[in-house]
Amino acid sequence: MLAFLALSVVIGAGATALLDLWNLLLNRTLGLPIPAWHFVGRWFAGLPRGHFVHRQGIGKSAPVPNELAIGWAMHYVTGMVFAAALLLIWGLDWAAQPRFAPALIVGLVTVGAGWFILQPGMGVGIACSGAPKPALARLLNVVGHVVFAIGLYGTALLV
Repeated sequence: MLAFLALSVVIGAGATALLDLWNLLLNRTLGLPIPAWHFVGRWFAGLPRGHFVHRQGIGKSAPVPNELAIGWAMHYVTGMVFAAALLLIWGLDWAAQPRFAPALIVGLVTVGAGWFILQPGMGVGIACSGAPKPALARLLNVVGHVVFAIGLYGTALLV
């Protein structure tokens, strides 16, 4: 059990860090905005109070204390949960001899968490349908989760 938790934390954090570096690269080279982790923190902070959907958009909801820290923390916790899902499905042996296909499957399947839970909850609609450029947002979501998959695989190789 301890090995499972340790691998989930390390692999998930490594994959999430690679995704953050990817977002920084997109920001520096193409001028794309860095993800708004304070809004993610605001959304997560509302969950215990039963506030699941911000119909007017998360930006119009009142800020909450420490929302940026909450957003960053939940970003990494989510990556660790997705790594744990990979290890639950493919077993700890996957971490000893990683294969890219399982990481890619998890990366692509987890796009659904953003499209069908987080984005509607933040008031952006299903699969960013309410975003200014929904097709671009969807493409960036999919590519970002492929980068996350590369991070899962690469971190497992390093471990």
